[in-house]
Amino acid sequence: MNGLPSMSENFGEWYQQVILRAGLADYGPVKGTMIFKGYGYTLWKNVQKYLGEMIEKDGVEDVYFPMFIPQSYLSKEKEHVEGFAPEVAVVTHAGGEKLEEPLVIRPTSETIMYKTFANWIQSYRDLPLKINQWANVVRWEKRTTLFMRTSEFLWQEGHTAHATKESADADVFEALHRYDDFLRTYMAIPSIKGYKTSGEKFAGADYTTTLEVLLRSNKALQIGTSHQLGQNFAKAFDVKFVDENNQQQYAWQTSWGFSTRSLGGMIGVHGDDKGLQLPPRMAAVQIVIIPIFKTPEGAAKIKDMADKLIEKGKSVGIRMQADWSENTAGWKFNEWELRGVPLRIEIGERELAEEKLKVVRRVDGSSVVLQYANDIHKQLQELLDESQAMLFRRAEEFLNEHTRQVNSEAELVQALDEGMGFVVFFFNDDKKQADILQEKYKITPRVIPLATENEIGKDIFTGKEGKLTYFAKAY
Repeated sequence: MNGLPSMSENFGEWYQQVILRAGLADYGPVKGTMIFKGYGYTLWKNVQKYLGEMIEKDGVEDVYFPMFIPQSYLSKEKEHVEGFAPEVAVVTHAGGEKLEEPLVIRPTSETIMYKTFANWIQSYRDLPLKINQWANVVRWEKRTTLFMRTSEFLWQEGHTAHATKESADADVFEALHRYDDFLRTYMAIPSIKGYKTSGEKFAGADYTTTLEVLLRSNKALQIGTSHQLGQNFAKAFDVKFVDENNQQQYAWQTSWGFSTRSLGGMIGVHGDDKGLQLPPRMAAVQIVIIPIFKTPEGAAKIKDMADKLIEKGKSVGIRMQADWSENTAGWKFNEWELRGVPLRIEIGERELAEEKLKVVRRVDGSSVVLQYANDIHKQLQELLDESQAMLFRRAEEFLNEHTRQVNSEAELVQALDEGMGFVVFFFNDDKKQADILQEKYKITPRVIPLATENEIGKDIFTGKEGKLTYFAKAY
């Protein structure tokens, strides 16, 4: 086989090895950094393409701000600077000289953007202002994992300013629903959509919304957040406007982000002991052709067919390539399964003579034989769509099977012992109690679902009123 560790027995080792061996990424020379290889970076380019189109469709303009931020900017919003202080990387020297003021390498861009917003926004006619940037950020993590948590990572960050709280609230949920739609449609990932508890919200926000997903390791991963910043940053950076009554008001602001952590989530949600399983809409290579031949003449004929399939595939938007390496067919099967390619076409001299193609699905290993005809690419696209849907259904079934509501601490312990990923119970949003649970059971509050946000019950620990809250071990 491929020599990977068992995913169920050692998810962490499996995860690291499958990324390296599938050629997605490598370790950078500085601890905690990551090098994207072409196969992995294409996944991020697909995020930029498809999510970018969704963002632009909602009237958000792409911009780019500098990565260096004067340290004094970060200090203007007290809660924000306290939240990020442990992770901030600071530049003190440049050009061979000590800087008069240290520069922060952006951990996020609220401070530098909002200083500029104060100049851009004068009147209610300038609102809403909606911008987005695709950028790198630096957060000096102590514990790092490829894609999921690195000291430097890539993301998009959206920032908006509004005349009213209602308009800002609407934007928070527009961004959250957009992320959820992208996860489901392109990454085939179901998520729990809702609010962060007060102790877990973004530093400086009034409230934070989030998407939480469950990995095959039964640990939770946050993918995509959207924050209602209220007027906190507007007051710190003097972002004001003259309203319709000629009165000065502070703007209401939001921010929202989606990062390369999502790729780690996609790997962890869909992978198996054979390696990656990439959703067809995200895969760099959707179909690989494996030629099987005995003679040079046979190889030439198969190559002619393969080239025509690939060329036609380009014209209809199917990403295909052929493996003409000197490795054995069996080695190639294992290698492309490891790399997560959704469909494999096997073309031998018999298939050539009968004008048929054997197609093997990565998602379940099943195979079908298709008659080579003018509509072959339509049939292949249908198989890709079926694989996409199967991955989502399987991930949704896993999520449902590993989520349990509990009504006492004893039931909580039992659920964790039985391998539940999400344990759900009424919780009073008490930071002290959350810390106790993290210390005792290694679980943290992940999300208060939108679907049940109005359900109230007794906190199973304190007896006070609380909301249904999803807890899990964090990856």
